[in-house]
Amino acid sequence: MSAPGFLHNWMLFPPAALPDLAAARNDAAAPSALASGGEGEPRRQTRDALLGSTDKEPKAGGAIAESSSGTALTDPWQPESRGQAMDSAGAPRGLLPRPCHVLVLLNPRGGKGKALQLFHSRVQPLLAEAQVSFTLMLTERPNHARELVHTEDLGRWDALAVMSGDGLIHEVVNGLMDRPDWETAIQKPLCTLPGGSGNALAASINHYAGFEQVTNEDLLINCTQLLCGRLLSPMNLLSLHTASGLHLYSVLSLAWGFVADVDLDSEKYRRLGELRFTVGTFLRLATLRVYRGQLAYLPVGSAVSVLPASSKLASKKGPGDTQLVPLEEPVPSHWTVVPEQDFVLVLVLLHSHLGSEMFAAPMGRCAAGVMHLFYVRAGVSRSMLLRLFLAMQKGKHMEYNCPYLVHVPVVAFRLEPKDRSGVFTVDGELMASEPVQGQVHPDYFWMVSGCGEPQQRPPPEKPL
Repeated sequence: MSAPGFLHNWMLFPPAALPDLAAARNDAAAPSALASGGEGEPRRQTRDALLGSTDKEPKAGGAIAESSSGTALTDPWQPESRGQAMDSAGAPRGLLPRPCHVLVLLNPRGGKGKALQLFHSRVQPLLAEAQVSFTLMLTERPNHARELVHTEDLGRWDALAVMSGDGLIHEVVNGLMDRPDWETAIQKPLCTLPGGSGNALAASINHYAGFEQVTNEDLLINCTQLLCGRLLSPMNLLSLHTASGLHLYSVLSLAWGFVADVDLDSEKYRRLGELRFTVGTFLRLATLRVYRGQLAYLPVGSAVSVLPASSKLASKKGPGDTQLVPLEEPVPSHWTVVPEQDFVLVLVLLHSHLGSEMFAAPMGRCAAGVMHLFYVRAGVSRSMLLRLFLAMQKGKHMEYNCPYLVHVPVVAFRLEPKDRSGVFTVDGELMASEPVQGQVHPDYFWMVSGCGEPQQRPPPEKPL
């Protein structure tokens, strides 16, 4: 799931015409568990074509199917150039091998409930041409994917592909980070194939690759083509801590207030696909609420103090959150505290899109170790809020220069609700309303992407 959503042409080159992007790479791979679809021919702007080859037949009635193949932040929106990391064999770390074998985790009930059908009709034929063999595993319940990847032998696969909404890849990443070998596990490349009602991460990857903004089957085909191209890119990871002691990770967003309530309220309309968010948005606008809380953040360029590893926040697993102090203590003096305490929404966003048709961050892709912080202060009218959300479809909402809408690039944040009204969602998944803080970690895991620009420093092979 993701946040509310509102309401072409590139050639599919034959495999022989496409560059072999992974001629000499041999890495290992992945874990195990949620899904939906649409319609149309994929389109993209001018960019190098990406393709490869695959083949596989799921066992009828089974949850698992096998296939074998036949053949420093000066500009927060411009990532610094980084050279490709190398694997132990000396091949480029930013490429999947060819041929390669992936574990596909699919939620047959996600979105409109058509994910499995779309996988067979749209995804599988492209994988077969690209020498990408796969094992298909269907999830059966919430957190099933998290359980599977927590215990899976990741060395059996070159990558993990997740066909569902944003909630399933959230499960997978948290399952990987909860493993005893989390430092190695989180290096397993991931791929998102949109199959849920909220496909914000897939839409962001689609945008970074230079494709036009599309939805449904067009978006699914574009993301499948990226998997066939085998190109990898490092992604930021948000580490979160709550007052109740919960420590979790986000790959996309944390929302509080209007956006989170729409996500929750629209659950009953899940069968509508992404249209559920449009319905939920109009219903919530009719009963617009104000949410009281204290918001503070660490702006880009202001990280002047680093807490010792012996800090109370030091964790046995995961990266050290050295910019955070315990929630019971005041934020450090070099942080910015927002004077207002009445909000319509607060949104922390790691990527460009909040839904397949919600281009929330048109200012550009975040640099390593940076995330977007948006908030809307109380006092905004229903009509202005509606105009902002409608304009967000094309990324034009910032052009209104609305005085109630604030955007800041940040490294860390803290949000403390003053009452129990409203809920949090993390990557679209419901979380209790309680004080929460988080810090972004740069280039922390790998995802299939169309962004193949050379990069200046390699993403860490081990967590920072």
